[in-house]
Parts: sequence; C-alpha cells; structure tokens
Amino acid sequence: MDIIIQSLGFTAGEELETYVKEKLQKIERMDDHVIRARVTLQKGQSATDNHHCDIRLEVPGNDHFVQRAAGSFETSTLDAVETLQKLIRRNKD
Repeated sequence: MDIIIQSLGFTAGEELETYVKEKLQKIERMDDHVIRARVTLQKGQSATDNHHCDIRLEVPGNDHFVQRAAGSFETSTLDAVETLQKLIRRNKD
C-alpha cells in the first residue's frame, strides 16, 4: 500500500509522518486490497478542533473517505483510522 501524506499550511515533521504511517499499517493488515492511502493534514481556524485529518483509501470499487478533527493531529489521525477500520469490517461482512 502506498501512503501519500500532504500537509496544508504547515510542514509535517518526520515524527508525525511516522506516526501516521504506523497507524495506517493496521489497515493494511486488515485488507490487502487497499492500493493507496492519501492523507491530508490541515490546521483549521477553530479554537478547539483545529487539527484536521482526511484519509482516502483507494480500493478497487468504491474508495473509503473519512474526515476527522481534534485538538492534535495524532488524535484526529487515530479517530480517522479507527473509523476506517470499522468501515472495512462492515464491508467484509
């Protein structure tokens, strides 16, 4: 699975990119049909939920897309990955 990380409005550090890739490895173990994961990290304007994480999984057929916002990029990434894991489990059944 290819992982493409894009950060809008800031430069993502190597530690953040490693964290995102580590969390996406869980999805790769669940579903080997995933071709690519496109991750967009963006700082928002809100005072509370100002770290956005959008993940699009490119899968044959329909792509999966999730948007999450939280107080940190780590939290928003974790929420997005957990939601994608639920979607994958639901589609397998």
